[in-house]
Amino acid sequence: MALPNPTWARPIGLAFFFLWSLLAGAASTFHVSPVRVELAAGRASVALTVRNDGDAPTVIQTQVVAWSQQNGEDVYTPTNEVLATPPIFTVGPGATQIARVALRREPDAGRELAYRIFLQEVPGPPRPGFQGVQMALRIGIPIFVQAKKQQELKLDWSAQREPGGELRLFLSNVGGTHVQVYDLNISSVESAAPVYSNQSASYVLPGQRHSWLLKPLERQTLTGDRVRVKALTDAGRVESEIVLGRP
Repeated sequence: MALPNPTWARPIGLAFFFLWSLLAGAASTFHVSPVRVELAAGRASVALTVRNDGDAPTVIQTQVVAWSQQNGEDVYTPTNEVLATPPIFTVGPGATQIARVALRREPDAGRELAYRIFLQEVPGPPRPGFQGVQMALRIGIPIFVQAKKQQELKLDWSAQREPGGELRLFLSNVGGTHVQVYDLNISSVESAAPVYSNQSASYVLPGQRHSWLLKPLERQTLTGDRVRVKALTDAGRVESEIVLGRP
């Protein structure tokens, strides 16, 4: 049984899970750890632990796709470069199952590679007498393959004022490794009080650019043409001062 094409899927929060409705019986619940896989030349495989916290057996199917970005949007394409085994399995109620992710190619010499593994519940038949909607859980976990040569994180920030008072913030990842931005705060250089903020999590892959359209916080006004950007990322806290441009 093939999984649906995931090109429309988007990561949500740190667990990267997706829900949609299907006609049938009651839903199951499963969890996967770790929530991110990192592979390298000396670490070509990683074990995932899948736990079924529901009260019925759960059938789970896996699919690995190559992950890239275009114009700030995630793009997923079929790949055989990373293998997930077993491709389909059943986890009993309260039980766990080990799924292994293995790299089938050499890491790239100078750039990090990105993939995702999707684990999707395969709905079973509805229970007798059940009336309602079944929720089939789908979890997407990022897979990063480190380059053979260690890559540095290099971020280039820029921003511009928008006519309605918003701020358009841009982040160009000019390094050789990904970055995930969890939290953003933008303030005037003269003041530490944030004028704009954003708490959604966003990945920016190497060579890609991401933007945020930010509305000013209540009772806050940006002064001057220089701003301070403070961001919490999976590589730690970063801070930068930039000059505002015009749209």
